[in-house]
Amino acid sequence: MNLGVFTWLFLLLLCLLTPATSRREKRNVLFIIADDLRASLGCYDDALAKSPNIDQLASRSQVFLNAYAQQAVCAPSRTSMLTSRRPDTTRLYDFNSYWRVHSGNYTTLPQHFKSKGYYTMSVGKVFHPGIASNHTDDYPYSWSIPAYHPSSFRFEKQKMCKGDDGQLHANLLCAVNVTEQPGGTLPDLESTDEAVRLLKSRVGDGAFFLAVGFHKPHIPFRIPQEYLSLYPLDKMTLAPDPDVPELLPPVAYNPWTDVRQREDVQKLNVSFPYGPIPKDFQLRIRQHYYAAVSYMDAQVGRLLSTLDALGLTDSTMVVFTSDHGWSLGEHGEWAKYSNFDVATRVPLIMFVPGVTAAYSRAGGPTFPFIDVFSQPEHSFTNAKVIRNTVELVDVFPTVSYMAGLPAPEHCPDVSLQVELCTEGRNLVHTFQHKERGKNAELMAFSQYPRPADTPQNNSDLPDLQDIKVMGYSLRNWDYRYTLWLGFNPRSFQVNVSDVHGGELYMLADDPGQDKNIYSDLDHSIVMKKMDALPHNASVWTRMRLQLYYHTAGLKRNAGTA
Repeated sequence: MNLGVFTWLFLLLLCLLTPATSRREKRNVLFIIADDLRASLGCYDDALAKSPNIDQLASRSQVFLNAYAQQAVCAPSRTSMLTSRRPDTTRLYDFNSYWRVHSGNYTTLPQHFKSKGYYTMSVGKVFHPGIASNHTDDYPYSWSIPAYHPSSFRFEKQKMCKGDDGQLHANLLCAVNVTEQPGGTLPDLESTDEAVRLLKSRVGDGAFFLAVGFHKPHIPFRIPQEYLSLYPLDKMTLAPDPDVPELLPPVAYNPWTDVRQREDVQKLNVSFPYGPIPKDFQLRIRQHYYAAVSYMDAQVGRLLSTLDALGLTDSTMVVFTSDHGWSLGEHGEWAKYSNFDVATRVPLIMFVPGVTAAYSRAGGPTFPFIDVFSQPEHSFTNAKVIRNTVELVDVFPTVSYMAGLPAPEHCPDVSLQVELCTEGRNLVHTFQHKERGKNAELMAFSQYPRPADTPQNNSDLPDLQDIKVMGYSLRNWDYRYTLWLGFNPRSFQVNVSDVHGGELYMLADDPGQDKNIYSDLDHSIVMKKMDALPHNASVWTRMRLQLYYHTAGLKRNAGTA
């Protein structure tokens, strides 16, 4: 064999190895998390949403179309995602405890990167502030420097919204003239400025993990007033299913008390808990929510264009997600605080240079800023979509691996003393292989606590000591199955025999989850099967088997009908 053949074989081997090597390069991470953002984005086929910068990101990214939060409220969800542990492990269902003291000294996603030599930074709302992150945003464990919070956020709950009477109110709807706000700014504008400054400071200064948490579209909708013009009221529509489902167990309903507390909503005199908001005001809520999404999208665009300007795009993985969704009138509900898909489903987008998109070519930016006002029409196609179900607990191991770090091992059944492990899945295979159709075995698990069987003033946000019922929800391609079970807040134990209500939705025929067929099931057969399980079988194991037996019976009955 001559030298030319050896050279040819060496070059061939090099070409074969290059893709695998590039996937394991050590990359920077820009981790962006929105607040209360449902999948109301153009890249998620929402025809109304104007989100050109996030859509452009999606056009160069892998987009997970069915990603779900573990609990539809801020502190529990963020803690769950950033530790990769479910709420029953963090034991955080409210805002009033710090997991390192209350449950276990768990390693967080940014802490993992910091331990590997990354410079880690937090801007805005990443961890939930307050007791849930030890009043420090988990510094110094997770961050190399203290977390940054925009100074203008202290005005967020004050009377900043000009009403029809010309006076300032603490309203839900709060489109403002930014120049008239204190300091002439708003929280997300300040956070973006700080994140841009930090990016500039890190050029050529080692690997970094920068987390940026935007406050919108969380209420109140205190946003620049010009964004309302993108959504004329005569173009807005109501939720397609605005009524409370007839067979929805009362324990499943969230009475959206934080929305009711706003001055403009109080004036409507809506009856508690099921009274509907007048339709004209519903349209205005939906208008303001979408406007808040477009405002937040512009801030994402500023961050991404900065990566380009600084030459960081080819060395930085970008993750975009939200802590949970938000109901916009579906099922007669507003806000989050439930197990419905509109409250638990979130966007999840991952850009990995050299993997989801080719490296940049000289002369052309990857993420040019798109001004939605000067370029109202745009069209992007997602680079790659994953339709099978994933969860936010999957983010930690996946981001770690795709950024070039070791992914944590899967947790044992009891992991309260294990600092670094994951209760999610490493989704690396989804980047390497084409999806082979739907897989009903892949499931998302969410849960929500309640203080009673019927809606109360504290149903949306019960304190730990007030939790009497826990709603465990299991979601796959075909079904959403939920059991509301007795719960002991002192022992953190659930009584699987104490059923306070159930839900089962057949998603092929009922994608909006409006027809609860749980009462159609023959529960006696299932309970006999459950009695044969080991006493220590987890609630998720029991529910998976219950779902299997229930749906097998439904299919059998349908075949003989």
